[in-house]
Amino acid sequence: MKVSELIELLEEKAPSKDALDWDNVGLLVGDGQWQVNKVYIALDATDEVIDHAIEKGADMIITHHPMIFSKIDRVVADDFIGRRIIKLIEHHIAYYAMHTNFDIHGMGELAEKRLGLDHTIALDPCEIDGEYDVNVGIGRLGSLLDEPMLLKDYALKVKEAFRLPYVQVFGDENQFISTVALSPGSGKSEIDCAIRFGADVLVTGDIDHHSGIDAVARNLSIIDAGHYGIEHIFIEHMAMYLKGKTAIDIFEEPIRMPYWLG
Repeated sequence: MKVSELIELLEEKAPSKDALDWDNVGLLVGDGQWQVNKVYIALDATDEVIDHAIEKGADMIITHHPMIFSKIDRVVADDFIGRRIIKLIEHHIAYYAMHTNFDIHGMGELAEKRLGLDHTIALDPCEIDGEYDVNVGIGRLGSLLDEPMLLKDYALKVKEAFRLPYVQVFGDENQFISTVALSPGSGKSEIDCAIRFGADVLVTGDIDHHSGIDAVARNLSIIDAGHYGIEHIFIEHMAMYLKGKTAIDIFEEPIRMPYWLG
């Protein structure tokens, strides 16, 4: 299978044209005519991921977050991004990223299923092909399938659903919640949306202390599951998707959660 043929399958899943305008997605390194027999899937194209992909004999790496994000003026070995690009080309490995296009077409729906949400819509609807659809966008907003839960119990549910070592909670642990806003990844920018929709809690990542306590003052509790903590579900999902569409070998980045040292 050629890189271009594999990209067609990825585009069916999450069209790159639907990525937000500030994003950088698609084929970022390599040639569409290269042959692909082995694919390595990860959340980020770190040095460790690239080395592991080389060890596995991968011909292509697919990640959620783009390795190349800001403008690059030169590709040189003494710059960490340049070093990665050089290594990929030296080992004939194509590199493809699917970031906000996957956030819009998949990430939220995957996460909501783990969190037991019903009657969901997009938390932050996006314009696709010139039209807004309340069901398509960044994050999800929905109600609990079962009866309202205490915040502390729902935080445990989040922890277990994503197999996390811990979550950070801002709010009254004895508060009952029924309406949940969900924004996988970094969700500080979605706090206003969650409040506007009347959510009881926002499940997200990368919430700093002041943003957390300010949200609580505005009657929004927050469960911070970490940026990696929720979005690692991309890896398993894309592996299953490609296994169902191709006969190529698929390798997955081992899940490595952050941890506290006590």
